[in-house]
Amino acid sequence: MTDLNPVPPPEKPSGSGPVPWVISLALAAVVGAVLFVGGFIAGGAGAGSGCGAPHEAFGAFCEAYDRLQREYVDDLDPDKLAEGAIRGMFQYGVEDPNSGYMPPEQYQQALGDLSGSFSGIGAEMATSNTEDPADLAACTEFNSICRLVVVAPLDESPAEKAGLQTGDFVLAVDGESVDGTTMNDQISQIRGEEGTDVTLTIQRDDEEPFDLTITRAKIELQEVETELIDGHIGYIALNGFSAPASEQFAESLRELLDQGADQLVFDLRDNPGGYIDAAQQIASQFIADGLIFTQESADDDVKRYESTGGGIAIDPDLPLVVLVNGGSASASEIVAAALQESGRATLIGEPTFGKNTVQVWGRLQNDGGVRITISRWFTPEHNSVAPDGIQPDIDAARTEDTPPDVDPVLDAALAYLQDQPVADQEASPMVPLAALAEPLVVGIVGPRPIC
Repeated sequence: MTDLNPVPPPEKPSGSGPVPWVISLALAAVVGAVLFVGGFIAGGAGAGSGCGAPHEAFGAFCEAYDRLQREYVDDLDPDKLAEGAIRGMFQYGVEDPNSGYMPPEQYQQALGDLSGSFSGIGAEMATSNTEDPADLAACTEFNSICRLVVVAPLDESPAEKAGLQTGDFVLAVDGESVDGTTMNDQISQIRGEEGTDVTLTIQRDDEEPFDLTITRAKIELQEVETELIDGHIGYIALNGFSAPASEQFAESLRELLDQGADQLVFDLRDNPGGYIDAAQQIASQFIADGLIFTQESADDDVKRYESTGGGIAIDPDLPLVVLVNGGSASASEIVAAALQESGRATLIGEPTFGKNTVQVWGRLQNDGGVRITISRWFTPEHNSVAPDGIQPDIDAARTEDTPPDVDPVLDAALAYLQDQPVADQEASPMVPLAALAEPLVVGIVGPRPIC
């Protein structure tokens, strides 16, 4: 943890003054150049010219690079050496799983997820263990057992229009087998420039494999899913805290209330996080005033995130349950903890992920990026969710025997709401979220598998 204040990703200058932006640029420049500010890599000098080490401790690095250049039997790729050095610096020097290096393709993919739009085919993917569906931890790479499967094509997406279907197995992408690769590899491979084609080799049911060519287009992520259950229970699921999430959430919540919802189920399961400013805005839809969370850096630097006010579901007599599980992380935990500790909601499900750190992202000269932990966040009662996560008020979970079409967590929420009185309430006027500040910091535990 450093003494840096929260700053925006370099792609999104906040306009809040020059200092945070300068710091962000400095982060990218320092991390990108710390090993390569002169000599061989940055300066392109030949062997024997030495390396401009930023600290005496890097003298050994310069020696090692010098000897590799002069003595190694085969040709070396400077880009791979540079990426390896950056990865090693984070992996062995920082030892923080939430700080790290992202190569160019992965960095662009993550930025697309956070911006809410990217160029691809518009299909949600997943890993399927065909021998033991419950043991996804065993599937670190695709193979004959661990398969790349289509969860669903997005509505009106190129994937849907081309005929991609739920349950299709993807065997190859542009003629290259997916075996031996990861989900991140394939997301990067399937996404691509708008207007270009990608060919998926598909196996459907027991049919012979066939090729399906899909033209990529701009995909706008819909972060919110809603449903009116039994004519009066508003179900609202949030998939991520991307840039458009706050606006989408407020509009969808308003629609549910206008349809007559007098009880609410807020589903944060498997939501990996995103912008923490989005977390503040979404929590404020349910909490009228007071503290949402604090962000604490070195040297006792504390930033308080209060309710923004003007929430449309702040009536304490409007019953609210929040669904969580081990995939509810980061910004999801900020919201869940605030709603639980304020007494505004009952949490149902499983313990959450347990991530209480905040990262700043910065682009490097090779178009890759770094994420660096700059602070930790704490709940309104100054509790930390790390490492055990938020404990639900009511335990509920899937088991190995749970049929795919049964949701015991949602069922537990509906059973709980049956015993809760409802209020005849009028929603507060909605504050235009577009007028709020730009997102400042990000914290996300993993990319969303949407191509």
